[in-house]
Amino acid sequence: MSSPDFARQIAGYGLTTAGILYRLPDHPSILQEYVWQEYDLAPGFPELNRFLSFWEQSLEGKLFRVTVSHKELIGPQEVRLRDREFSLH
Repeated sequence: MSSPDFARQIAGYGLTTAGILYRLPDHPSILQEYVWQEYDLAPGFPELNRFLSFWEQSLEGKLFRVTVSHKELIGPQEVRLRDREFSLH
């Protein structure tokens, strides 16, 4: 039985990291960074967009800049079928 994360990677999800710079509510001239990481689908990034919508609706810190990087962890060339299976006890 495979893990849910592995199943998502096979479905095309990759590891997405977003560096979110935001203004402190009490001191708007000061920026702070929050790092968000999750499996997401490029190029639409539905998980990241859902998180950023939550941020804008629920948190007081105004977004300044969001930098996104994405890496597919498993590509089609990396998954190969084998004709044998070995078990070790």
